[in-house]
Amino acid sequence: MTASPVSVPTSDVDVFASDVLADPYDAYRSLRDAGPAVHLTSHPVWFLGRYADVRAALADWETFTSAQGVALTDDMNAPMLGGVLATDPPEHGVLRAVLSEKMAPRALAKLRGDIAERADALVADVVARGSFDAVTDLAQALPVDVVADLIGLPQEGRDKLLPGADATFASFGPLDERMMARMPVFMDYMGYMQSVSERSVLAPGSWGAAVWEAVDAGRIPAETAGPLLTAYLVAGMDTTVAAIASYVRFLAEDPELFALLKADPALIGGGFEEALRIESPVQGFFRNTTRDVDIDGVVVPAGSRVLLSNGSADRDERHYPDPDRFDVHRNPVDHLAFGYATHGCAGQGLARIEARALIESLLRRVDRIEPAGEPVRHEHPVVRGLERLPVTVVPTAGA
Repeated sequence: MTASPVSVPTSDVDVFASDVLADPYDAYRSLRDAGPAVHLTSHPVWFLGRYADVRAALADWETFTSAQGVALTDDMNAPMLGGVLATDPPEHGVLRAVLSEKMAPRALAKLRGDIAERADALVADVVARGSFDAVTDLAQALPVDVVADLIGLPQEGRDKLLPGADATFASFGPLDERMMARMPVFMDYMGYMQSVSERSVLAPGSWGAAVWEAVDAGRIPAETAGPLLTAYLVAGMDTTVAAIASYVRFLAEDPELFALLKADPALIGGGFEEALRIESPVQGFFRNTTRDVDIDGVVVPAGSRVLLSNGSADRDERHYPDPDRFDVHRNPVDHLAFGYATHGCAGQGLARIEARALIESLLRRVDRIEPAGEPVRHEHPVVRGLERLPVTVVPTAGA
């Protein structure tokens, strides 16, 4: 007997609708329950949302290729082709290797002291105010300056970095009215990055200078230098900001969690991994299938665009018990918030150093942190983050 074909799971859920972006987790659960691969009628894509399937797809670059771009639309995929996000091995490895030594654990360890000092000065300043916005005054400040300094950018124009990263990530989603509103910022950012990616502008000894050294050595073509710097800048800011802000929100809204970490700072790292898991900064990127692929009995045809949903996978009850609960003891080091395998986030080590530095300083300098108003969600098709997070703190005596 031949097995009966599995019917194609289909859903009219629009994962980019405003109400879903505000709180996507019920929608994700319904899509996971609908099937291992679900054809969406709202957009010409398939949705993969179960942990095991998303992880397997991320590891299988030959079937789920990035070389055609990782955005939803052909228009926005075109500019990224050949860049570090939109290549597969071996080309991807060549581009990634340019800064691999700079991002190796040994190299990053040398940055810890400087980042800790910067973080502590920043925390001391906001704590002295008593009340502050944990997004704009805390989470945004450190990653932007750290990454811009490492790349070797001039001080002038850095105000374009966060809005530019926001618009760049948004371009991976639908070309709707929200993206059209961001398009002037996106185009301005592209122009700015072109101007500051010149070797004469970048600081000697910086990561940017290392990229041009790779060009001079014939390791990469000159036309890839600017896009490579842009990719590392975008990836090193927006997502880190979102992750840190989410972590601070959990601490502010759960006094027991704050007290637990203050008493045992060894839990800070595991807490950050849990914050990443439960509020994955990148909710998902797209891939294209190079062949018909069987996902647990559902065949996704060759040439299909597939949304690999990190945000759904990291809340999959098939992998994480009680996945909607923040558990500081879970330490989910296998989460997919930073991707996995070939396209795992190159800057994740730096993000962890920055987050730990800020949270350690906050715990040392503050006895209590509380919400000072309702947090405001930032509506974005790819990055899940906050627009504002007003908090009030009670400083630790003598800190």
